[in-house]
Amino acid sequence: MTTEFAVKATGLVKTFAGQEVIKNCQMAVRKGTIYGFLGANGSGKTTVFKLLLGLLKPDAGTIEILGKNSSINRNKILKSIGSIIETPLFYEHLSANENLALHLAYMGAGSADIEKTLEMVGLKSAGNLPVSKFSLGMRQRLGIARAIIHNPHLLVLDEPVNGLDPMGIREMRELFLHLVKDRNMTIVISSHILSEIEHIADAIGVIVNGRIVEEAALSSIKDRFSDGLEDFFFNIMSGNGGGINAGINEA
Repeated sequence: MTTEFAVKATGLVKTFAGQEVIKNCQMAVRKGTIYGFLGANGSGKTTVFKLLLGLLKPDAGTIEILGKNSSINRNKILKSIGSIIETPLFYEHLSANENLALHLAYMGAGSADIEKTLEMVGLKSAGNLPVSKFSLGMRQRLGIARAIIHNPHLLVLDEPVNGLDPMGIREMRELFLHLVKDRNMTIVISSHILSEIEHIADAIGVIVNGRIVEEAALSSIKDRFSDGLEDFFFNIMSGNGGGINAGINEA
């Protein structure tokens, strides 16, 4: 396995109103893999994602994205990242095509195949519709399209299949696997749907009360827990720990 990391976070701390919400947090994501990021509501997943993207500044600790220190190289790094954080927002009166064109201009990404990207996310016939006409599921698909259209090296996806029906969830699963295999992307993804993470992830990180308490290869989880990821996750949530000694940092 490669020893190169797309994300390497060490000793992250973030405080709001005097309360430490991210506590000495460590994260390591290997390039060319899918990292499933799990935790209960309010555990700190979205805050960690915002720290990785530079939307928040850590009070302590360091973050390296694609081998670069994020506090020094934030603007360069952002061009290599695609993301969905919370609910995607768009220019409602503009079409899907126009929203993506504006994003490309903002990213300085030059030309890209907007129609092909919309087709990849299942919006082939919706490109000229104003976003105000889009359903929740269509908005989520457009958010994914915006995240990938500039062909980033790293995707940070916070609950990307929210609002999708079972068919849409399966289509996005296949898309994420394609992006890693054929475009050499790395994906960090959170979801409350454990079965979806189990279908696609190479490694898992679990955050509890602002600290990542376990990182493990999915293969090692399946070897140890008979019910796989669900058994592993709820074992941690019950306070017993994951019991995985071989972490993802080992070469």
